[in-house]
Amino acid sequence: MNPDHTPLSDEGRTRYQALCPCGAHSSMEAHRAELGDAMPAQSYVGEENFIDRSVESAVVKALFPDDQLRRGFLKAVGARTALAAIASVFPLGMAQAIAKETGPLEKKELTLGFVPITCTIPMLLADAMGEYQKEGLSVKLMRTPGWSLARDNLVNGQYDASHMVLALPMTMSLGVGAAPVKTYTSLVQNINGDALTLHVKHKDRRDPKTWKGFRFGIPHDHSIHAMLLRYYLAEHGLDPDKDVELRVFPPPDSVANMAAGNLDGMFFAEPWNQRAVFEGVGFLQALSRDIFPDHPCCVLSVTDKFITEAPNSYGAMFRAVARAAAYADKYENRQNVADLMAPREYLNQPLPVLQQVLLGRYADGLGKVVERRDRIGFQSLPQESTAIWVLTQLKRWGIVPAQLDLTAVAREVFRSTDARQRMEAMGLAVPPRSTRHTVMGKVFDATRPDEYVKSFDIRRS
Repeated sequence: MNPDHTPLSDEGRTRYQALCPCGAHSSMEAHRAELGDAMPAQSYVGEENFIDRSVESAVVKALFPDDQLRRGFLKAVGARTALAAIASVFPLGMAQAIAKETGPLEKKELTLGFVPITCTIPMLLADAMGEYQKEGLSVKLMRTPGWSLARDNLVNGQYDASHMVLALPMTMSLGVGAAPVKTYTSLVQNINGDALTLHVKHKDRRDPKTWKGFRFGIPHDHSIHAMLLRYYLAEHGLDPDKDVELRVFPPPDSVANMAAGNLDGMFFAEPWNQRAVFEGVGFLQALSRDIFPDHPCCVLSVTDKFITEAPNSYGAMFRAVARAAAYADKYENRQNVADLMAPREYLNQPLPVLQQVLLGRYADGLGKVVERRDRIGFQSLPQESTAIWVLTQLKRWGIVPAQLDLTAVAREVFRSTDARQRMEAMGLAVPPRSTRHTVMGKVFDATRPDEYVKSFDIRRS
């Protein structure tokens, strides 16, 4: 939109009253003549409508820069059909919301939910470093024991946004296990940062083929932790639904249950694996990064309602968390991050535990000190390809419908918030789009998800 334009008042008056609000036509009548019945006169009344029409016009002109071709297309299919088709492949609604993020905050006080694990550090660090305050926000952080409660509180409006496991925004949007609620991934909170931990009594049983009958703890049936554990077991010939037992526990209860003998192993986010080593309860069998290098773990999630009703507040929250993630991702800042996150109001963990996780020099529970700086990272761009991989595993194990269009779901949930555009506008480093990943030596091509699902011998679908 031309920065020199003065937005329409509620009566639709501007100092450019003789021009169409889109800036491309001599009058609104000329604009309506091109766009037809999709643009009744009332569609231009008020500042928000002005911005919406301007964005729509800019997008249509970008896709069809030739005036004659554009008019011919709109005349042939109709403007309503054309805009609907564009919205199916381009986040038109989100582009309109972003364009409106120039006004005052609709909500200055936000409530954000988090589960106390290292994956949520960017959300918490934004508070500790004053990033929310810089954006004019007053944020209340609500500690939540597990993701089922976090999901419920996000849906019922108690939380404006919440830390979630990677798949939850997608399964919530699909209505898996509950009524569907349109939910988006705003930012990835971390990459890597999980581990498979076994009880110390199993130090001599490190071969997964010997694990039949084991009881494993996971934080949620849809989580990346559950999907990676299932994948790891199946690659070693074990059927995760038949040969072992998977039990869901809130992350803070994981170590206590292992100490009590209720678990033979667990696949959780940090710091709970390192905490198990710290307490003398477990040892690290495998880091998640060694199964799926640089996989995303948890995300910051919002509902469609928050984005559309408070676009300025949403944008402010996004910027605060994105800056905090960029700070945490730099290794030279990790000691300070550990110092800030250890206190009770945040992760409430012994400082040595967080230092081992964040600095990558840690005891493995087997008598060795390991150096792995890549143990955890905080790159925050949501990649559709990783969402598609998670969906292939949910489909593999019969958790989502077999006929589901995985690419369409990933595109809707992971792209609708348009994180790439926002991060680039902030001047933050953004990695290139990826379509291929390697999981335990097997290449995954995100452009061929159904073929990938069918390639596994052990599966439910």
